[in-house]
Amino acid sequence: MTRAKLHRRLIGTALCAALLVGCTPVGPDFVRPNSPVVKEWIEVNSPSAGPSGLTSRSAPVVKWWETFNDPTLNKLIAEAYAQNLDLQVAGARVLQARAQLGIAFGELYPQSQAIGGSIERRQISDNLRPVSDIQRIIPLDTEFSTSQVGFDAQWELDVWGQQRRGVQAARSNLALQVANYDDALVTLTGDVAALYVNIRALQESLRVARENIQLQQASADLTELRFNNGVTTELDVQESTALLNNTKALVPEIESDIQQAKNALAVLLGNTPSRMTSLLGNSGRIPSARSNVAVGVPAELLRRRPDVRAAELAAATQSAQVGIAMADLYPQFILSGSIGLQASGGRDLFSSASTTSLANAGVVWNVLNYGRIKNNVRAQDAAYQALIANYQNTVLTAYSEVESAMVAYAQSRKQVGFYENSVAASRKAAEIAVDQYRDGIADYSRILNTQTALLRSQANLIEARQQVSSNLVAVYKGLGGGWQIRQNHEFLPETVLAEMAYRTDWGDLLQETPTGASLN
Repeated sequence: MTRAKLHRRLIGTALCAALLVGCTPVGPDFVRPNSPVVKEWIEVNSPSAGPSGLTSRSAPVVKWWETFNDPTLNKLIAEAYAQNLDLQVAGARVLQARAQLGIAFGELYPQSQAIGGSIERRQISDNLRPVSDIQRIIPLDTEFSTSQVGFDAQWELDVWGQQRRGVQAARSNLALQVANYDDALVTLTGDVAALYVNIRALQESLRVARENIQLQQASADLTELRFNNGVTTELDVQESTALLNNTKALVPEIESDIQQAKNALAVLLGNTPSRMTSLLGNSGRIPSARSNVAVGVPAELLRRRPDVRAAELAAATQSAQVGIAMADLYPQFILSGSIGLQASGGRDLFSSASTTSLANAGVVWNVLNYGRIKNNVRAQDAAYQALIANYQNTVLTAYSEVESAMVAYAQSRKQVGFYENSVAASRKAAEIAVDQYRDGIADYSRILNTQTALLRSQANLIEARQQVSSNLVAVYKGLGGGWQIRQNHEFLPETVLAEMAYRTDWGDLLQETPTGASLN
């Protein structure tokens, strides 16, 4: 075959391949699964709910923690975003998915491409029977050398869309990893804020306990004085001592809870517990937000919550896997070829007469494996159906979480008012009881009961105020707020990116668009 004929045949084969590759990929094209639709929030629109502090007005839920107007909380969120190690794990998976997308794109082109060369020297034994027989007739040179250099390529044509489905799967997986990162960031900001609220509530509980210890110590001193003067019995002394020590016993427990909460916060901040005291101080108020919180409408939830997006993208990724499995049911069309130089010895290797080439077109069809292939398709389809149900369940869970957080927030706000009245009444009752006991017109049981009630009311008020803030954090977390702060930023800190670039040639993958959707 002349070289011109070979070129024409290769061009014809390539044109046929181009037509074949243009076929529609086998397998399902992903469509967002149907999910329940909620038109309005129960707690916001219920006429009987009363003032809930919630409004259906739409407002950006981005740096929601700033509504608490607490500089320390803002600093903690910023430090957690910069240093949290779980978030860095999620960020590294985004970069891994970027690289995997590049691999999938590479499969669209010749899958095997190699440049090779060799030089060979061979000595044939003179004692081999065929050689020795020929040697008697025609003298042969049994020692010779060959050399060659060439380029080989093999391309499985994407007739049924297997490689294109692979690109779809890799693209969806990249978006999935970005959504998982966003979900981790939502969780992180919510957990930091909730822990901070808890720490401030514990610090306030510690302050209240110490105040009550002083109050009860004064009452215990009074009973001791009256007992020494013969005005009362030892019963009053023992009861006051028991109450005082029960209250004192609260202090070690609260201090332990504070330190444990600080330790947990240190992990979220990617730091050591020793720094927490300098960041938090030894006292502070429970953060509280403005009275009206704009929660928007339910339709916005599905676009904002990253876990809902992640569930949808997981289904999209698996949908492409169904197509990849179905492509194995059909024959594979393979083009292969090589071009190079070959000669005996090395002196004539690079002359024009040493050119050698090969073009080949073939078909491979796994007809005897149809049972396994079909069952693989069925397995992939079942996995896809499971992810559709998971998406629908994630949507329902999202609605439920927001509704639960909103009703808890609204009801805890009502509790605060009741407990404030209770604390005021308990404090006044305790003062009256001490005065009446001092004047001898009431026994010590009045002081015991009123001071016990005061401590309980103050603890209830602190807990209610903590629940208001914690439930508001849960509302914002349920609405999917907080992940937006990573926009226009990379998924890993600059120091980590620099270390990765030094260790491995990442090209421009470490500086792609923050959406992670770059296809370059």
